[in-house]
Amino acid sequence: MKIALISEHASPLATLGGIDAGGQNIYVMHVAQCLAHAGHEVDVFTRRDDTKLPTVVYLRPGLRVIHIDAGPARFVPKEQLLQHMPEFAHACEVLCRNVGGYDVVHANFFMSGWVALHLKQTLGLPFAITFHALGLVRREHQRSADAFPDERIDIERTLVEEADCIIAECPQDRTDLIRLYGADPGKTVMVPCGFDPDEFAPMDRLAARRELGLDPDEFVVLQLGRLVPRKGIDNVIRAMAHLPRDLPARLLVVGGESDEPDERVTPEIGRLRGVARDVGVEPRITFTGRRQRHELRRYYCAADVFVTTPWYEPFGITPLEAMACGAPVVGSEVGGIQYTVMQGVTGYLVPPHDPQALAERLAALQANPALARALGRAGIRRARSMFTWDRVATQIAAALAALHGVTMPAPSATVVPMRRRPAMRLTAIQTATT
Repeated sequence: MKIALISEHASPLATLGGIDAGGQNIYVMHVAQCLAHAGHEVDVFTRRDDTKLPTVVYLRPGLRVIHIDAGPARFVPKEQLLQHMPEFAHACEVLCRNVGGYDVVHANFFMSGWVALHLKQTLGLPFAITFHALGLVRREHQRSADAFPDERIDIERTLVEEADCIIAECPQDRTDLIRLYGADPGKTVMVPCGFDPDEFAPMDRLAARRELGLDPDEFVVLQLGRLVPRKGIDNVIRAMAHLPRDLPARLLVVGGESDEPDERVTPEIGRLRGVARDVGVEPRITFTGRRQRHELRRYYCAADVFVTTPWYEPFGITPLEAMACGAPVVGSEVGGIQYTVMQGVTGYLVPPHDPQALAERLAALQANPALARALGRAGIRRARSMFTWDRVATQIAAALAALHGVTMPAPSATVVPMRRRPAMRLTAIQTATT
């Protein structure tokens, strides 16, 4: 197949760890690479956010990233991008007409879905969509802090109705699509996110600690990912205050907008440091700043436990990466985390706003290293058997092939041919965004 993969704000080329660069960027990069490796032609359409970017970047045979001019050629928060989507959609339409030959579109996020629906209506291209996050779920948790425009909800409802296939990332995502948006179960397929076993695998813990300059005798708790309030890092800091004072424990917080932890560049670091001071654990907390992808394995392998307690999480790739490196995971019982982490088998699930419950699990793992190692080994087996990017891309390819009228094997995704529906015009949404 020739696939147009749209990801308007999350470029596969972006530096990860920033406020708008995280799991979706990783997803797009690895899915696109694996689809190309399998013999498909993949063009990733993403917005130009830097004047220095070339129009086309060739990543490997069969895979290109195409930068689309829409709005200013600089970083714009994704919450402010909807106004530029008509320009993005028109540019994609012109490109598709000129290049030609696309069989199917895979949209990522609701604004990319808006563009995909435009291509369906103008060029007749069927499309699948992975939402990555849902506006109604976001509002359930963020309420007035949600800065997306109200039109997002109407657009998502339209896309759920008009998409030829909806790719849910976990059972909770599928349930939310059906419960909140009335998604048709018959055109909704569940395909998770993944990890790259060439990037993430076990290594000797003491060796990893030596390379990172960590104390070999401390109980090291790792938090890694974007530094935004909804990730619940303050909850992890408060949990450290519930651990025994004589326990040599350290929390590593990896992430931010700069390589050095700078409160001016990443204000969330300042807020979190304030929390640490308030609860009396500031000496136990180390902010490392942003780290490159090739450095992350050492952090996962150096940790005694990986912790992630967001308020909500559409999927969550970092728990998979931690599991692949042999670290037990303690995570919020929300979203995709409650699917990837098996309670008492690969780690533990706790409520998202309960530092006492989190501290109890951490203390239990510190007191029983053999249990922690057993959970880590089980995590490796689960990650390798279910969540590699090759496996994920095979399932996505099967879903896309069904739209294109081609039968392809999928190891564990049930793909039902999608029934076509009458097109819903974009007039109302177009008016709302201009």
